[in-house]
Amino acid sequence: MLHIELPRALEQYFAYAETEATRRGRRFCITLTYYIDDRLDRIQWWYHVSPAEEQMFDGDAINVFRARATERFRRHIEQWLVNTRQRLHGEDAIPRISPVTAAEQSNAEAVPEPPPPAIDVPAASFASLAG
Repeated sequence: MLHIELPRALEQYFAYAETEATRRGRRFCITLTYYIDDRLDRIQWWYHVSPAEEQMFDGDAINVFRARATERFRRHIEQWLVNTRQRLHGEDAIPRISPVTAAEQSNAEAVPEPPPPAIDVPAASFASLAG
């Protein structure tokens, strides 16, 4: 069953923000805002990048960790929708979440889900790890 039925890739609905840095590193948040009935709600994914990690990737750590966190957040949302038997859908700028109906569930069991799209991380980002 496709639990995500949106006109654009899920990642295009994410909002990215950096919060105040601490001595342990920089902190970031990814947010997906959605409607559930008439109520506005959100789900968030937090991650941080330490000074050592920034040095390890020669200044490209923010992009590398953002790509990794985006992929993890996307998978988390997909699993959350499956576990709670909900679907993310809509044509508006802010998607909606609603329960999967029994008819949708039975129709979807006959159609296999396509694999999720891959997020490309530049090979140059890993060059510093090789040697």
